[in-house]
Amino acid sequence: MCGIVGYIGNKNAFDYLIKGLERLEYRGYDSAGVALLDEELKVYKTQGKVKDLVHVVQDQNIQGSLGIGHTRWATHGAPNYANAHPHISQSGSLAMIHNGIIENYATIKKALENRGRTFASDTDTEVLLQLIEEIQEKNGVELYEAVRLALNEVIGAYAIVLIDQKNPNILIGAKKGSPLVVGIGQNKGEYFIASDATPIIEYTRQVSYLEDEEIVIIEKGELSIKTLENVEKTPFIQELSISLEAIEKGGYEHFMLKEIFEQPTSISNSLRGRFSPTELRFAMSSLIEYEDKIKNLKRIIIVACGTSWHSGLIGEYLIEDFARLPVEVEYASEFRYRNPIITEDDLVIAISQSGETADTLAALELAKSKGATIYGICNVVGSSIARLTDAGAYTHAGPEIGVASTKAFTAQVSVLTLLSLGLAQIRGAIGTQKLREMLSGLEVIPKQVESLLKECDNLCREISEKYHEASNFLYLGRGYNFPIALEGALKLKEISYIHAEGYPAAEMKHGPIALIDENMPIIVIATKRGHYEKIVSNIQEIKARNGVVIAIVSKGDNEVKALADFAIEIPDVEDALVPLLSIIPLQLISYYIAVLRGCNVDQPRNLAKSVTVE
Repeated sequence: MCGIVGYIGNKNAFDYLIKGLERLEYRGYDSAGVALLDEELKVYKTQGKVKDLVHVVQDQNIQGSLGIGHTRWATHGAPNYANAHPHISQSGSLAMIHNGIIENYATIKKALENRGRTFASDTDTEVLLQLIEEIQEKNGVELYEAVRLALNEVIGAYAIVLIDQKNPNILIGAKKGSPLVVGIGQNKGEYFIASDATPIIEYTRQVSYLEDEEIVIIEKGELSIKTLENVEKTPFIQELSISLEAIEKGGYEHFMLKEIFEQPTSISNSLRGRFSPTELRFAMSSLIEYEDKIKNLKRIIIVACGTSWHSGLIGEYLIEDFARLPVEVEYASEFRYRNPIITEDDLVIAISQSGETADTLAALELAKSKGATIYGICNVVGSSIARLTDAGAYTHAGPEIGVASTKAFTAQVSVLTLLSLGLAQIRGAIGTQKLREMLSGLEVIPKQVESLLKECDNLCREISEKYHEASNFLYLGRGYNFPIALEGALKLKEISYIHAEGYPAAEMKHGPIALIDENMPIIVIATKRGHYEKIVSNIQEIKARNGVVIAIVSKGDNEVKALADFAIEIPDVEDALVPLLSIIPLQLISYYIAVLRGCNVDQPRNLAKSVTVE
């Protein structure tokens, strides 16, 4: 959740730290701080955002070629100055930043207090730091060894980075369950360390992603990696593929709006080179390599959280529809706590934009321990899920900075659509004609999304202007569009703070109909394919109670248009492809309503982009 950045080299670290924190702020924005080491250790931090930190230090003489920075999403302790990172050890010599949760911090803290340690904050981070210093002082060991011994005592997730006033030539980091990447600078002896690659790509393309329970030591211009068992590892250096332009706004007011309008490209990238609609051939190595396993599959389990869970629900419809395999979609946060039945015949699919979602990783580890084949769908190359899974597919959506996911969602649905058709072909569950229709339809989806964005943008603005002061919204859909109703409601909740609920349209009569009046806008996905007559009946029931209906309809549909207060037309496509189009106006409506309400669209309150803690 929190954002971590560090620098060691021969230039002023502060410039790199602030720019890095600005790019990492989507990971948390409750407070921010930096620690710099020149002749002495100096710490500057504040409650609030990175811009508030810049204001705090504007009159200070900020110098130091070694430094660490942090932007926080609060877990332990309120978002205030005392709990902001970096934290300083009792002696004032060590400074540390941390992303994650130390689960046994209370027990360790009590023991440290009994031995005379005092604490300035309520955080679990300071407990780990004080433990490291106590080990360092008590055992007379170097900082690396103290970190190694301390991490063997803690339970939980962490990505940590430390500097030591007594040794201005060393930067130490370690990770377990939370991401950490090291960048090798272009100048000799220059290194960067961060939660992800966004603060690094401007300065280097050469990076090394730490594995769990690894410690990186950068000392006197040299890089080394060791395990918690003190085993030396050879750093695996790889080249970053993302561009600097991909993490800039590119003229848009917000990242979210930019990412909504990038979807023709991101969907195209998620599909490119992976299928041929003329030859009816799939070029996905994960399908080819596991063909025998796929033929004998008994069940698929999809685990995910949030928006990824909604794409997983669409995946369930797709796989059961085409491949005729039973599918269960699980909240990753609940999966391992109910003692699930998992066998070697199961395929467990994990979906995550970041590839670092803590609950999803934990679910995968459980599935792997039971012998299931595990498959990952994620966006970030080199992420933890990508490294843990047996096989998988990158979505290739490009960096998504806006906290509310948009292009990552449609990229996930695109990959799941391909995967379901590939599974169906291998299992002989789909006819040639149907497969050709689906692949041909999928091929033109990016162009259709591009046209839809242009055609519906002004209408979505108009709808948003009329209803942005509403207190509640209801979203209804059937079949493939039920998960879109859930996702549309989530988008509105996330960024505008309006209460919104998604329901299967048939469930409206089982409770939600009691809420309907002239003040509640109801968004109904009422496309021609699927359960059209049923959804028309639902709309008539709403209108009979003076409800406001905003309908997503197929082009040329006049019946629903006549009933609805507003109707947004989308291309008439195969039922299974409708979600890739019906979500577009819902994303735009959420965005424009949030802007009209004066909300921080890219950084909604209490949320962070990458949920790396349980």
